[in-house]
Amino acid sequence: MTEPVAPSAPPSMVLEGLYFDDLCEGMSWRTVGATLTEAEIIDFALKFDPQPFHIDTEAARTESIFGGLIASGFHTLALSFRLFMQSGVLRAASLGGPGMEDLRWLRPVHAGDTIRTIVTVHRMVPSRSKPDRGAVTWAFDVRNQRDETVMTARLTSLMTRRGS
Repeated sequence: MTEPVAPSAPPSMVLEGLYFDDLCEGMSWRTVGATLTEAEIIDFALKFDPQPFHIDTEAARTESIFGGLIASGFHTLALSFRLFMQSGVLRAASLGGPGMEDLRWLRPVHAGDTIRTIVTVHRMVPSRSKPDRGAVTWAFDVRNQRDETVMTARLTSLMTRRGS
């Protein structure tokens, strides 16, 4: 579930999912938080980003600029998107997404950190060639438990229009 950040849709609409027509630029949602464990960080990194500061606690502590084990930025990205998906906002009308832009990892995420995602409708463009859909660009602001921004990105989703 998400906690709406004004202006937003009624919570009952979020549970059912929203359509392109239900959205407007500036609408925002704040997701629940998720705490990353050392085991989750290492497991993800072994599969997808096996750099020493993601998989080796001793090397991360003694040989990295981070002073300890940190989550892969790709892990932070994937988890932040999962948190948004769990909110239900995309449940009714998502057609997938064509891409992402302006991805920035601003602070490391350590084991024990809890991240949550604030997602804002950044831009909406109705399709000219396919009137049953439109593109929504979402601004992601991922924050830790100290309310520090750890990652930002803009992700675009294709969404069906209501009644299509």
